[in-house]
Amino acid sequence: MTVKIAIIGFGNIAKAIITPLLEKKFIKPEDVYCVVNSEKSLKNIKKNYRFNINVFESRSKDSKIIWDCQVKLLSVKPQHFEDIIEADNLKSKDNLLISILAGVSINKLTKKFPNHKCVRVVTNLPITVGKGLTGIAWGEKITKDHKQVTKQLFEDTSKIYEFTEDYLDIFLALTSSGPAIIALIVEALSDGGLSGGLPKVLSEELVKEMILGTIDLLKEKKLTTSELKNLVTSPGGTTISALRVLEKKSMRSALIESIVAASNRSKEFG
Repeated sequence: MTVKIAIIGFGNIAKAIITPLLEKKFIKPEDVYCVVNSEKSLKNIKKNYRFNINVFESRSKDSKIIWDCQVKLLSVKPQHFEDIIEADNLKSKDNLLISILAGVSINKLTKKFPNHKCVRVVTNLPITVGKGLTGIAWGEKITKDHKQVTKQLFEDTSKIYEFTEDYLDIFLALTSSGPAIIALIVEALSDGGLSGGLPKVLSEELVKEMILGTIDLLKEKKLTTSELKNLVTSPGGTTISALRVLEKKSMRSALIESIVAASNRSKEFG
């Protein structure tokens, strides 16, 4: 990858996207231009980030250099979207803007950045450990080169899915909000083990290993979730007793509604 890349906002996800590319020398540190919102963030990156990338505070005149980069990764918080102003008289006519902002539509991106070809991406926190899920929706007039550059940013740390844009809100709800829901489930189950007398650390470890093992079982045996449930559940046994409680408490409905709510909230951002 020989293009210069500008990163607008440098949070955990942006860092997880760009760091593997720097580690594998797909990108040179001197070709990465990052703009952040505060002097504190700038100093933190310069002190603690192990690659010597170009970093600018957003209010400095020098930060305008980012608009000379052909590729921009927009990764600010959605509420700061309106603060970003596209520069006039861009040098290149083949500018690509890749947005990972929740709920901000391609139409809105295109109106905000009329001199860019826009791509909307949804990715999730497991990208930070190379286990991410990334959904991509292409804007108008996207070329093969644009697609190649976009995919190169994500393919080393996540599985990539290409969608029409109307799928991205529910994709976000399942994959980006989902880890927090899973963390809540892990916490609740481990508290159940704690209630039964297990030490907290051991109980949480058992829950994590149980979940990983269950997922592997589903994949390797090609079982449906119903088939696995039936394998574990015996008449009058412990598992059906547990499942009865969850059904009485409407756990299934609560999980469904949580995903619907997250998807609707993503649409509201747009």
